Amino acid sequence: MKTVVVVLLAVQALALTVCSTRAAAQTNPLWSERKVKNYLPHMTRPEVEDLLTRTDMVILPVGALEQHALHLPMGTDFISGVERAKLIAQETDALVVPILTLGQSPYHMGFAGSITLRSETIQAVYFEAVESLLRHGFKRFLFLNAHGGNRATVDFLVDRINQETAGIAVNLGSAATPFLSRVEQAPATMLDRHAGVSETSRTMYLTPDLVDLATAQTATLTMPDHLQRMVPDLLAGDPTVSRIFLAEGLKAEETGKGTSAREMTSTGAWSERDPQEASVEQGRAETTRFVDAAVQFIERWKELRPMERQ
Repeated sequence: MKTVVVVLLAVQALALTVCSTRAAAQTNPLWSERKVKNYLPHMTRPEVEDLLTRTDMVILPVGALEQHALHLPMGTDFISGVERAKLIAQETDALVVPILTLGQSPYHMGFAGSITLRSETIQAVYFEAVESLLRHGFKRFLFLNAHGGNRATVDFLVDRINQETAGIAVNLGSAATPFLSRVEQAPATMLDRHAGVSETSRTMYLTPDLVDLATAQTATLTMPDHLQRMVPDLLAGDPTVSRIFLAEGLKAEETGKGTSAREMTSTGAWSERDPQEASVEQGRAETTRFVDAAVQFIERWKELRPMERQ
């Protein structure tokens, strides 16, 4: 009798395995996502309605689709913004809503694959998205800008929402800054910005499968002489130099400033450092530091202005 039971169990197990294999073979072989809490594209309508009983906050990542040198994906900024927003929303309830993959990136257009939108287009799309969310009962909007070229657009968009709608908006990057934990660092001696060691480290932590570090190369930077002379003061943190440098650096080729990415960097990276220096550990530390600061700001806002019940 025991032998018969064992055989029946084995047959059942085999049948389940065959069924599972067939089911897997019938679904998309490229699908690899798993459902993430509070991430709108993954949620059902009842889940959104349930979240609205706990929070009226929305995190809107604002990224870009642009070249990131030889080793990072074109979607680095968009993906970075979305993934950090997801991490924040696991620690404190907020709806994460990705609106656009694209941003304002005219100075990267010399490299294939980069796509840019006008500031007016970006504002219009996000503003209308916010109007939709307001109709459903969401009230507070936190813009997580993941691309430097969007900074002015995001600040203007935040002001538009505050001035023209019943919504309340903030730039989450600026809002989280006072909550950032202190980090003892040696003074910078080399420029390290777009697609450099810091950004490569964060991408290795957030989306490791999308980094091809074996192809990374140290960029040769060429910039106008007057900007080159500013670099030491820029690295030293001189606020006036920083403002002037960024007002002219990384601008579209059509402006004639000679500071587009194609004109200033051999690889597309705006960094003098070797990207091979990047590490998952550095990426984890930088990401965790920002996520923790963002959560602290959001919790403080919730404390100062409790959600109005529907």
